[in-house]
Amino acid sequence: MHSPTRRTLLSASILAAGSGLLGACSGSDSRSGPHPGTSRGAESGSGRAGPFVPKGPKGYVNPSDPEVLAAERKRGAGPVRTFKLTAAETSHDLGGHTVRTWTYGDSMPGRVVRITKGDIVNLTLANRLPVSTTLHSHGVRLRCDMDGVPDLTQAGIEPGAEFTYRFAVSHPGTYWLHSHSGMQLDRGLYAPLIVDDPKEPLTYDKEWIVVLDDWVDGVDGSTPDGVLTQLHKGKRPPMGMDMGGSGQHHGSAGRQAPSDTAGGPSRVLRGSHSDLLHSMGGNVNFPYYLVNGRLPQAPSVFRARPGERIRVRIINAAADTAFRVALGGHQMTITHTDGYPVQHKNTDALLLGMAERYDVLITAQDGVFPLVAMAEGKKARALAVLRTDQGRTLPTPSVYPDELDGQIVLARRLVPDESVAYSDRKPDRQIRIRLTGNMRQFNWSFDHKPYSVEQRHPVHQDERVRLTLINATDMWHPLHLHGHTFAMTGLDAVGARKDTAIVLPHRKLVVDFYADNPGLWMVHCHNQYHSESGMMTILGYRR
Repeated sequence: MHSPTRRTLLSASILAAGSGLLGACSGSDSRSGPHPGTSRGAESGSGRAGPFVPKGPKGYVNPSDPEVLAAERKRGAGPVRTFKLTAAETSHDLGGHTVRTWTYGDSMPGRVVRITKGDIVNLTLANRLPVSTTLHSHGVRLRCDMDGVPDLTQAGIEPGAEFTYRFAVSHPGTYWLHSHSGMQLDRGLYAPLIVDDPKEPLTYDKEWIVVLDDWVDGVDGSTPDGVLTQLHKGKRPPMGMDMGGSGQHHGSAGRQAPSDTAGGPSRVLRGSHSDLLHSMGGNVNFPYYLVNGRLPQAPSVFRARPGERIRVRIINAAADTAFRVALGGHQMTITHTDGYPVQHKNTDALLLGMAERYDVLITAQDGVFPLVAMAEGKKARALAVLRTDQGRTLPTPSVYPDELDGQIVLARRLVPDESVAYSDRKPDRQIRIRLTGNMRQFNWSFDHKPYSVEQRHPVHQDERVRLTLINATDMWHPLHLHGHTFAMTGLDAVGARKDTAIVLPHRKLVVDFYADNPGLWMVHCHNQYHSESGMMTILGYRR
């Protein structure tokens, strides 16, 4: 065993065929490249004049205001790493079944974007889709005008145009990139974002990036927008406010076309239940569940040698599915959640809500072993394979390792590493938000108010804020806070640092965070079908 060198990390494997490093790095002292937020048309190359300012009440820090720029300067100015992503329609082989969908480049998941703590990301997104799009760097504490929320932090990137996201990254970890426009995430517009630690404390021999997904796009005429229409019984989601003068709504931006209808068979999930989630597993009956873009019938295979120590970075990129994950014949040691280190904890299995990430260490045994991601409450699974020999056949798609029924260490039981633990300081401000809505009307919202770009829950710079999310629904929800990490709180302790966490039905989630990243930031359910129905709101920094 050894601490991974830069060469080792740059050659780390991802299971999706054709995946690897994306783009070219600039020189270590480079400061060149487009100004943050540069937008270019396909033909004219002209830039947009002035910073984007969303609709809303006055007295709040806007995405490109001086306070935002000052916070960015404090993150430092390391080497500039330059990348380019192209969002386009393509065909993707899921492993015996080819679908037409939208992806970044020619692979799904998109190729790994890999940088080092302290780097400046200079990432240009070229839009070759028929509709507008944006890019969100999920979990990264970045400058507000690079957050990628249409009509709140930027205008949508129109078809044929490009936009350059440029921001400093000050914390290592496992993150991911995805579209934040309409239902585009539930296509193939996502990719891992890995931030290496130049002083990495872990020792391991190899790295395995595992991206989980539920899949419906292009199967028997289905699209995510069509499924959303089915859930609303043939009607458009009730998000009727104009968003920033763009002529689009956040809930409709990025749809396939204004006339998109609920084609294909019904995908509405019925009769589902999960004991772990205390409710239905989700709302959508997906035809497929994937690991790194592959079906269980043709799983990707990660190769190692017996005895090698492997860091597994697990990302749940699904739109509506929590996964219970286990590796047959192995125990896992949890080292990080949502990019932040925790005191190491052994477990047989993990539960990941949508957008959550876990890093675990395993020691590879001798043989062929299934990594199974059970679609919680949906009686289906995704599959990948760890292989350390050449002679044995692959596991069957129905394989069920005993570890799935073993110990599951939930996020609320994790203890933060001392280096990232919050003090027991009392909060300066408390915000209480109720999660409301039901399956029958599919009217998911906060405090019975569907999303509006003009909403603001005020905070002030340098406050410690206690956010209490009260789930008044019969459904579980994975809640995500943009631009910050929070500490989960218990009766007597401040817990693990995260940016996304599950709140069970008729329970509450209490988290603390420091208001140290000025701007306008979304809080939303990361069930894509819930957020695009209205379960979103905004935290805003007051001047």
